[in-house]
Amino acid sequence: MHAHEKINYVEFPSKDLQKTKDFFAEAFAWGFTDYGPEYTAFSNAGLDGGFFFAEQQSKTANGAALVVLYSSDLEDTLQKVERCGGTVVKPIFSFPGGRRFHFTEPSGNEFAVWSDME
Repeated sequence: MHAHEKINYVEFPSKDLQKTKDFFAEAFAWGFTDYGPEYTAFSNAGLDGGFFFAEQQSKTANGAALVVLYSSDLEDTLQKVERCGGTVVKPIFSFPGGRRFHFTEPSGNEFAVWSDME
């Protein structure tokens, strides 16, 4: 059942769909379904969405919205992001109510991960 007038799906560009898929599958256990050579849908991410082939990148410096994931172990998730090929672009920092870091995946899209204060 889809919720009326609620966010249902999100899409991102990717200049290398295979590297993007490999990263999110390994780092976050997302699943993927390909729909042709230039589109893949993801699942098991909290919100379904997809990646489409494009040279552009989704970054906050370009005015893009920031998708923020949650982690119950921020340091472990940061290490996993780096081990799987992500690049930390803002190291862990505190904000009122928690801590977070920002990273880019292999195609250059920026995401963040947050955790409660410990």
